[in-house]
Amino acid sequence: MTSILTNTSAMVALQTLRSTNSNLSRTQDMISSGKTVANAADNAAVWAISKVMSADVKAFQQISNSLNLGQSTVAVAAQAAETVTELMTEIKGRIVAAQEENVDRDKIQNDINALRDQIDAVVGAAQFNGLNLVNNTSTTAGAQNVNILASLDRTMQQVAAADITVMRQDLGNGALTAGTVSVNVGSGAAVADGDTGAVFTIQGNATTGQPEAGMTYQIASGALGGGLTSAVAYVARGGDSLQDVTNHLVARLNHQAELDNLDVQFNANATTAGQVDMTNNSGGALTMLAANVQQAATNSSENDGTVGGSLELLAKIDVTTNAGTDAALESIESLLQTAISAAADLGSARGRLENQANFISKLTDAMKSGIGTLVDADMEEASARLQALQVQQQLGTQALSIANQGPQQLLSLFQ
Repeated sequence: MTSILTNTSAMVALQTLRSTNSNLSRTQDMISSGKTVANAADNAAVWAISKVMSADVKAFQQISNSLNLGQSTVAVAAQAAETVTELMTEIKGRIVAAQEENVDRDKIQNDINALRDQIDAVVGAAQFNGLNLVNNTSTTAGAQNVNILASLDRTMQQVAAADITVMRQDLGNGALTAGTVSVNVGSGAAVADGDTGAVFTIQGNATTGQPEAGMTYQIASGALGGGLTSAVAYVARGGDSLQDVTNHLVARLNHQAELDNLDVQFNANATTAGQVDMTNNSGGALTMLAANVQQAATNSSENDGTVGGSLELLAKIDVTTNAGTDAALESIESLLQTAISAAADLGSARGRLENQANFISKLTDAMKSGIGTLVDADMEEASARLQALQVQQQLGTQALSIANQGPQQLLSLFQ
């Protein structure tokens, strides 16, 4: 039945043309924007995922900037530590040369003083953006650690920043100032000639068991059988372990023993943290030390020492005398090891930061690629679809025109 009131063919053709125009408009939007999912209306779930990932990409770009700044800071410190190590090696050469008695020790001492001053200059200049990682004399808790923003950890909807912690080193040679003594040395058992025995054991905070920044460890003058003409002290810096403090005390004890012509050798015990052993080759028994350690947990006044430089003994090196030359040779190895350890630690941190920066760069690229896979349009497909839809639009227009001409045929029936 043909009706002049209802043109079903035109209605079908019109619906088809509307659908074609809608698809054509969407395809043109895809081509102009380059995205299949440009807004939440296109695909709410995919759009939400892409926005979260895009926000993370922005965050990782800032993290990359943080890592670049951290890398530069650590690189400056590492270069300074390596330079100090080279200067320490030169100082060792001068000290070895001073072992000869027919050399001008005064001139050698002048060379050593100049090299020491150069170490001061290097350490003082080794800062980047105001941060110096080779100068750690702060007594503020935790000040030895520098946190560098390194990553963003996401678990479902929970996000947390992750840091790489770089520990400050200290290659200065500034003098310490002893505060309230945390270790008092009294009389103890005798160590026979040719024997090795424990002479004292240090302790840290009563709660943590570790030294606190500013705690003074001091062995009084005359403590070794009337020997040790000067007190030996070390003020703990932030981050020092018992083993670190022990090593520093041992180096200072051996230096003073050489100055006092005492044929003894101090060593840090390999198994008991904080224990100092002594080998006695003096030709007779020596009454050694027993340590009475005050607990610092309830007495903050024990943290009132001024931290000195890790290379403090450099200022005490004097090769103008036989005893001073022997003491310098005894001390230079521990000082050189301190510089080498600092350079190695900073080099390790530098390598880790470089690896993390490379990872973040690759991760950011991978996330961008993932976002593109979700929302980017396939331009080849869009181009082919556009041409097909344009043809469909033309055909739809013609079909609608033909359908609209149908009622005209009824006029022939009434002629």
